[in-house]
Amino acid sequence: MSSPFDLPARQPEPSASAAPAVGGHAEDRDTRPQYVLPLVVRLERADPPARTDALETSARAVLTLLADPRVTDADGEWAERVAAWEDARIRKVVRRARGGEWRKAAELPGITVTGESAEVRVFPPIPLDGWPKELAKLQVSGTDLDDPRPPGPAPEGVPVLWLNPALEMSAGKTMAQTGHAAQLAWWELDTPQREKWAADGFPLAVRTAPAPAWPTLTDGRLPVVRDAGFTEIAPGSATVVADLGEHHRPAPRLRRP
Repeated sequence: MSSPFDLPARQPEPSASAAPAVGGHAEDRDTRPQYVLPLVVRLERADPPARTDALETSARAVLTLLADPRVTDADGEWAERVAAWEDARIRKVVRRARGGEWRKAAELPGITVTGESAEVRVFPPIPLDGWPKELAKLQVSGTDLDDPRPPGPAPEGVPVLWLNPALEMSAGKTMAQTGHAAQLAWWELDTPQREKWAADGFPLAVRTAPAPAWPTLTDGRLPVVRDAGFTEIAPGSATVVADLGEHHRPAPRLRRP
């Protein structure tokens, strides 16, 4: 499911002593070359993944790509494309594959991340109209998943990506949204915190927020994903809040207006 979200242009890596630049109007970002981050979820008919596990695995896939040396090294193979993608609109598209489709997708350069039941492969950004044929033919719609049982409370001490309880989104759309929220969380952290999170395997949880808690979660203290509204939901809808928790939150710093 395609899901661009409304976010300022790419922020340089934050540190405790330097405020990240925040800038770039939507109009400016729309005039830049547009890229998309492809994610493919393995969806076999006989054994589909649980919905929450797919949402969490999608988020960890985005983080795994952002932490990869091919992105973080100045001369990394994917660094230039990721920078161009982050300087325009942040688009992610989730497609589904099974059988031979999945095997062909796995042959393309990318990273496969596994959860308890889910497999998600993330690929470096591509031009909006430059999809490889192996990915272009994969279906976007119809990515609907269920949890066999309600997920329990989020584990203590891990970042939680809180879903808006008032919105109904397909699993594919929601996977893109949790990927956005994970990216916002990544931008909030300094280098040592990023390295520790990566070394731990990016533990996180995705849960639907209790309705009474949603106004507090979206009061401006935490990063919020606001969708551009191209599919399924209205423009500007707050979809996911990234709650890093006290153990992951960096030291307070001023942001430029």
